Amino acid sequence: MSEKRLLGLILALFILLGSSYALVTPIFEASDELWHYPMVRHLADGNPLPVQAFDPALAGPWKQEASQPPLYYYLAAALTFWIDTGDMDQVRWLNPHVDNGVITTDGNINLAVHDPAGNPWQGTRLAVRLVRLASVLMGAVTVTLTYAIARHVAPGRAEIALGAAAVNAFMPMFLFISGAVNNDNLAIMLASLGVLLLIELVRRPRPGRGGLVQILITGGVIGLAALTKEGTLALIPLALGTLFIAQWQARPGETGETGETGETGETATTLPAFLRQLLRLLGRSLLAFGLLLIPVLLIAGWWYYRNIQLYGDWLGWNAFIAVLGQRPQPASLAQLWDERWGFLLAYWGLFGGVNVPMATWIYRLLNGVLLLGVLGFPLYLLQEIRARRLALTGGRTLPGLLAGLLDLVVGYFPLVVSLLFSAAVVYGLISWATTTWSSQGRLVFTAISTLTVLLVVGLVGWLPRRPAGGILAVLSTFLFLVAAAAPWLWIRPAYDPAAYAPPRPYVAQPAAVTFGDTLRLTGYAVLPPDPASSTLRPGDWVDVVLNWQVLAPAGRDWSVFVHLNDPVLGVPIAQRDMYHAQGLRPTSLLTPGESLTTYYRLFVPRTAAAPAQLELAVGLYDFGSEERLPTTAGQEAATLAVLPLQPIPGEFPNATAVNFGAEVLLVGYEVAPRTTRPGEALTLTLYWQPLRPLDTDYTFFAQLLDEDTTRWASADVAPPNGTSRYPAGEVQTLDLPLLVDENTPAGVYPIVIGLYTRTPDGGFQRLQIVVDGRITMEDMLTLTQIRVAR
Repeated sequence: MSEKRLLGLILALFILLGSSYALVTPIFEASDELWHYPMVRHLADGNPLPVQAFDPALAGPWKQEASQPPLYYYLAAALTFWIDTGDMDQVRWLNPHVDNGVITTDGNINLAVHDPAGNPWQGTRLAVRLVRLASVLMGAVTVTLTYAIARHVAPGRAEIALGAAAVNAFMPMFLFISGAVNNDNLAIMLASLGVLLLIELVRRPRPGRGGLVQILITGGVIGLAALTKEGTLALIPLALGTLFIAQWQARPGETGETGETGETGETATTLPAFLRQLLRLLGRSLLAFGLLLIPVLLIAGWWYYRNIQLYGDWLGWNAFIAVLGQRPQPASLAQLWDERWGFLLAYWGLFGGVNVPMATWIYRLLNGVLLLGVLGFPLYLLQEIRARRLALTGGRTLPGLLAGLLDLVVGYFPLVVSLLFSAAVVYGLISWATTTWSSQGRLVFTAISTLTVLLVVGLVGWLPRRPAGGILAVLSTFLFLVAAAAPWLWIRPAYDPAAYAPPRPYVAQPAAVTFGDTLRLTGYAVLPPDPASSTLRPGDWVDVVLNWQVLAPAGRDWSVFVHLNDPVLGVPIAQRDMYHAQGLRPTSLLTPGESLTTYYRLFVPRTAAAPAQLELAVGLYDFGSEERLPTTAGQEAATLAVLPLQPIPGEFPNATAVNFGAEVLLVGYEVAPRTTRPGEALTLTLYWQPLRPLDTDYTFFAQLLDEDTTRWASADVAPPNGTSRYPAGEVQTLDLPLLVDENTPAGVYPIVIGLYTRTPDGGFQRLQIVVDGRITMEDMLTLTQIRVAR
């Protein structure tokens, strides 16, 4: 089959697969679609651009997306303005309990509630699907551009160009995003087109006025990209460098000192003349860059000026972050590295609200492919150098070496620009992720074309030319099979209540608890981790299965809560709240006479105080008003069982193992009393084990905190001889007295602990908790709760 026909086949398969993702994924269950589409609808209704509120409660249905450049939203609005979308508030039925961004065992991953009686080809549902299908076409253009970029990077290597197009086309996460209402789709397409046009400024320069038109067109595309997403702004400095390389490549015979320059393309041989030559070329590059900026500013400049006027920030990031939220403290590179598994999950394919995964083995295999591509990239470069017999020319003088280096850049310019743009996008995400919770691989898709080309040439680097095409065909076929299966094997079942079942067989205990006149609990089962024992320990999970019967139509949506209550405190230490049928069916969608089963997985905190007799309580409440639906006996909840919580065996009370900064390990604690009064004291004893000889003297702290972070008791203790004198491995006992403030309101409050050291500027730096060898953002540990009585 010819190269063009193979490319056509890849594109046809991509459109087919992308359409299946667009049609199978329930409305508003694609990444951020819940907030992207309200922007489309707002503009389609003829409204002006909304102003981003800094208060999340006032941000509107688009949340932080009002800070995003609007081109994609305007195009989508133009496509759907004729559709009556007055039903958006009903279709966009939010799940208040959703585990967004969390992979769970017991479901509750749906961002929205879906009425099965809704017409999929009417109103908002129709508008969303049309925008999704238009986005699939944008993705097809991106795949074509990936092929074109790869043709420049590896001329004469059809297997690389087709392999890059296929890997790009059949990547499950790219297909998923392409089948969603998301401005990434237009941004990715325009960024890829921008990179291709930059390459062609050097590889296919047009003479005379054609060159000016070429520059203006490139600037126009960059302007459109900048009006779509700020992640494409890396194209602007890259354009300046490109124009300089283009000037270097086309440099005429300079007229300088006799003998210092030659004819077209020659280089000055003395350093002063060479520097003058570079300055002249830089001047011409700046003039060309100024021409390129004209369409950029005309197309996108108004948006960034608007940001300055409205938010005092030309990027509008201050408003974006105010709504999106940020990390409690900036993440270090080590922290981001520890988040690499989740990052790569969202690169290859993590669907829904980044909470619907594929099989784990697929990620491990694809991560191995990525590692091979990274390690093989230097090998590919060596192959190219040998094949082209490239070397630095110009002699051993500094001007000659620099000129040879620039000539090398010209020769490899498509590869260089692909590397630089990919690096700029990755660097931008790293900077963004240090502040926000954004360690998602899909956020580098702005550079998906160049990243895919680099991956493919890296894989080819391991192989002679002939078998390379076969290996890429195998990889592409594997990706195609996974991508074709994903909508049916993982996405669709995630929103089907029938796909969820308790993890093992059970025998339900009878129950007869009626809530109002609406629902009756007919049975339950408690499934601890160990089938042979009903005993729980801190850090364990327990599954609770509830069997329900619908008695009458419900005029309200009652949420189910399942609590493990500590009778000493009278509050839950573990709980799970969701709608029926794993979060998918609110009570207003239930039919009288229907029976249904829902199971709930609860996690006992690893620092829960033990021993204790935990009460398993079940009830229903209205999420908006917090009103509970009483039982016919007048109770707000039904207590079904008492579960014994036993301490973890160990030498110390409440034995645990919490790692702080790979420096010290909390191995136990005790606190007394657990019920106190304002003005009285608590005694908190902590047991610490240094993991290594410490070279820092830390201060230990404990606090009794309110929800608004008010401290009703606190203690900071620095050991008299300093922690640097603690012998490694030897457990140290530390008492922290906590005097409860006399003005403390009655209630239940958590005790939090940690360690810190003073910084030179008078501040402090806390040790972060390490879990499974990975640094977390948590720098405090919640031990247990204390009741303050009146």
